[in-house]
Amino acid sequence: MNYAEIMRHTDHTLLGVAATWQQIRTICDEGMEFKTASVCIPASYVAQAKEYVGDKLPICTVIGFPNGYSTTAVKVCETEVAVADGADEIDMVINVGWVKDGLYDQVLEEIRAVKAACNGKLLKVIIETCLLTDEEKIRMCQVVSQSGAEYIKTSTGFAGGGATREDVALMAKHITPPLRIKAAGGISSFEDAQDFLALGADRLGTSRLVKLAIAEK
Repeated sequence: MNYAEIMRHTDHTLLGVAATWQQIRTICDEGMEFKTASVCIPASYVAQAKEYVGDKLPICTVIGFPNGYSTTAVKVCETEVAVADGADEIDMVINVGWVKDGLYDQVLEEIRAVKAACNGKLLKVIIETCLLTDEEKIRMCQVVSQSGAEYIKTSTGFAGGGATREDVALMAKHITPPLRIKAAGGISSFEDAQDFLALGADRLGTSRLVKLAIAEK
C-alpha cells in the first residue's frame, strides 16, 4: 500500500490543549495537499476550518472529549452545535464508567442519541480500549454494532494508551458490518499504518503520518 492510499484512510489530527488557529490552518493545508480522509480538530475551530476548506476536505471533531463522562444531554448539544458549524464527522467518547458498571443499555441509548443529533453525518464511537478488559471490548463491539454508528474507534490517545494490533484484531472479529474500525493513538510509522489496515482498520487517527510524508518529500 503506497502513501497516497494510506492517506485516504487517515484522519489528520490535532487535538492538543494549546492548539491555535495557525496550527489548525496548517493541518488543513496538509490535509488538502495529501488528500487525507479528514482533519480531526477541536470543536471550537470547526466553523472557522469549514469556512477555510470549503468542500475540499471533510472536517471531523470530537464530542465528550477526552473523558467521556459528560451527560448525554451535553454530548447531544455539542454534536448539534458541531454539525451546525459544518462538521462532517463526529468522534464521540463513551462513558467508560457506565461500561465498568455494566450499564450497556445506557451506553447504547447515549450513542443512539448522539447519532440522531449527527443529522446524517458520520459517527465514530471511541471506546478507550486501554481502559477496558477484553470482555468489555467485545461487549462494546456488540453495542456499537447495534447503535447505527459508522465506526468504532479504539482510543482518544489521552488515557495512557492508544491502538494496539491485538485490540484491532479482536474488534475485527466481533463487530458486525457495516460497522468499521478506526485505530487511533500511537500510530507513528507507515509500517504501523499498514499493519492496522491489514488487521481490519478502515481509518487511522494520527498526526504523525503526514509529518513523515512531508519529511520524505
